[in-house]
Amino acid sequence: MRSLRYDEFQAMRRFPALDGLRAVAAIMVFAFHYGGPSWKWLTGWIGVHLFFVLSGFLITTLLLREEHRYGKVSLRAFYLRRFFRIMPVYLLVLFLTWALARLNGTADAVERLMAYYLLLLNDFMPSNAPYLHSWTIGIEQKFYLFWPAIAFLLVSAVFRRRLAVTVGLIVLLIAMIPPDIAWLSWPIHYVAILCGCLVAVVMHHPRGFAVFRPLTHPLAATAVIVLFVAFQWAVQYWPARFGQEALIGTYAAAAAVLLPALLSRSVLARGLGLRPLVFVGERSYSMYLIQSIAARAAIGLLPALGRGTGVFLGAVVVALIAADVLYRWVELPMIETGRRLAARVTRRGPSGGDGTTPTPPAEGIQIPRPRAVLADTVPAGRG
Repeated sequence: MRSLRYDEFQAMRRFPALDGLRAVAAIMVFAFHYGGPSWKWLTGWIGVHLFFVLSGFLITTLLLREEHRYGKVSLRAFYLRRFFRIMPVYLLVLFLTWALARLNGTADAVERLMAYYLLLLNDFMPSNAPYLHSWTIGIEQKFYLFWPAIAFLLVSAVFRRRLAVTVGLIVLLIAMIPPDIAWLSWPIHYVAILCGCLVAVVMHHPRGFAVFRPLTHPLAATAVIVLFVAFQWAVQYWPARFGQEALIGTYAAAAAVLLPALLSRSVLARGLGLRPLVFVGERSYSMYLIQSIAARAAIGLLPALGRGTGVFLGAVVVALIAADVLYRWVELPMIETGRRLAARVTRRGPSGGDGTTPTPPAEGIQIPRPRAVLADTVPAGRG
């Protein structure tokens, strides 16, 4: 019953509770899309911002540890890993969406928007677009096109400067949100990712880690997790006069505080790290992308599902089966391909090390030993 030490955090090779959190968030998204009024209390639509926060934390941690290992970050390697992590499954599901649309005579709707899909401008598509849930991929890919350059090339490896830049970007994006809008303003989604980036920057530094360390004590962590669950339930009662942007910003901040608690040895954190949840979390990216096809397949296979809970559960089962196939036969091979190509463009030894290039760790939510290079990762399903 003690808090996590900084050296223990740096030595952690896996964060299984974060995979479990991805699984829960993915199921929340399915409940929102297909569960009907019975699941409205879960407010699953906001669960996508859990993935944004997780993404910011994990990928920034990857970059920080690569910098610590080698003295700098290779953007070429990062973009290669990122491309092969995200795009193969994304493009495959896009092709399946188009092929199914061809079969039912609605391919024009997909073809008219193909430029948006291919240029990852999905977040600017009309609200009735097919494959609309891919808007989050567009948000993340655009963010990671610029974030490594801003945080690791323009800013030297000085904790205070990087912290100031991260906070400054959050403030700038919040300032860009117009006071009166009919739809969610795009900057708030980037604020959510940056909340995760901020936690990564702070926890990577010993003095910053000391700020969050009390949250890793099992008792404090349990309290934080319980409070976050209560907040998730209370989201449905958020006063409309405060606006959804304020809600998302508050939710992202709460999720950022949750992350250190999930690194603890508390019973709840270990519960999220149970193998069934980790299994779903590892496949949640493909689950998210295939969700609309899975829902239609579930209804076609079992028309008696009707609407609501039946469709929600059927879609989860079909999506998980399809996602397992995609994970084994597309995601993992493509991740390995990206890893090999990245290694070719960064043949270098660790800074101050023995000049040998270490073997990258397995993909997923995986944090290697101190000063070890990290493989790229991505949060799963969004909503």
